[in-house]
Amino acid sequence: MSWLATVLAFAVHDWVELTGFAATALGIWLTARRVLWCWPVVLVADVLYLAVFFQARLLSDALLQIFFLGFTLYGWWHWWRGVREEGEVRVEPLKNTGLIAGLSAGAVGCALLGAMTVRLGAALPFLDAALASYSLVASWWQARKHTANWWLWIAVDAIYIGEYIYKHLWPTAVLYAALVVLAVIGLRDWRRAAVSI
Repeated sequence: MSWLATVLAFAVHDWVELTGFAATALGIWLTARRVLWCWPVVLVADVLYLAVFFQARLLSDALLQIFFLGFTLYGWWHWWRGVREEGEVRVEPLKNTGLIAGLSAGAVGCALLGAMTVRLGAALPFLDAALASYSLVASWWQARKHTANWWLWIAVDAIYIGEYIYKHLWPTAVLYAALVVLAVIGLRDWRRAAVSI
């Protein structure tokens, strides 16, 4: 089989993952730019990756996509309201109490979700649970427009790369490598925006 036939076969077989890849990358790039249209793009990516992760038996990640749907709708509304009232998406500082509460909630979520997914026969239950739990924290911080979301995304996405390589989700592993780069760009841009306020 030629390399072109191999690529085409992969694209046909894994079109949901590839489409989710593209939608996620575009959504995060728009988020880094503080563009309100990031949210509907991310909504599409959430739905596509729900299917990908469920098929790969990464149950915490599949459940995470359901939570992401809620966070995405909330973030869209919260940003829209801020744009309507202030004329732009403004970055908000994260207080120490919010930082401690978020990191603590991530740890509790890891323990609870890990214990639950062990019983369901999930692949990599505690690693997947930790990453999913802290992704929820990062999503909440992102929806609330806290720059700290980018630091957490950098850490979580870097670990996700290894998980997806292990599960042979190659496009998703490449996507998460790109997401680390986009998170660094987002951090830089949001820090600049916070200084200019």
